[in-house]
Amino acid sequence: MTGTTHSDSTDTAAAVAAGLAAARAFFDADSASAALGIHLEEVGPGRAVLRMKVTPAMVNGHRIGHGGYVFLLADSAFACACNTHGPVTVAAGADIVFVAQVREGDELVATAEERTRYGRSGVYDVTVRRGEEVVAEFRGRSRSLRS
Repeated sequence: MTGTTHSDSTDTAAAVAAGLAAARAFFDADSASAALGIHLEEVGPGRAVLRMKVTPAMVNGHRIGHGGYVFLLADSAFACACNTHGPVTVAAGADIVFVAQVREGDELVATAEERTRYGRSGVYDVTVRRGEEVVAEFRGRSRSLRS
């Protein structure tokens, strides 16, 4: 007999639910993101959407948004997405391309999407937008820790 049994699909659904709960718990404990007013909008398997408003404290001497804050928003979305599978997962590396300047008052949304997972590693892309405009593209490489 081939195919998925009812208990297999129940086990899979339970594992997905546990992974999503772990990602939400991880975000709820993230004091760095909380201090910056970052909000978790959505979370799903290998996916997360976070929102942040650029505050006066986040602008540099040119009066534009400091890239470190844009990176942090993208990194937080990446962290939530790669922690939706259960095991504690951390960044192994990341890079960002700044496409457009951000300014005080801008509402930024970071959407993280899993591209692939292999063994204990993964690759995730995060697009940061201001409305429909892309302001940054981030790629993160993850590594799940051994229990």
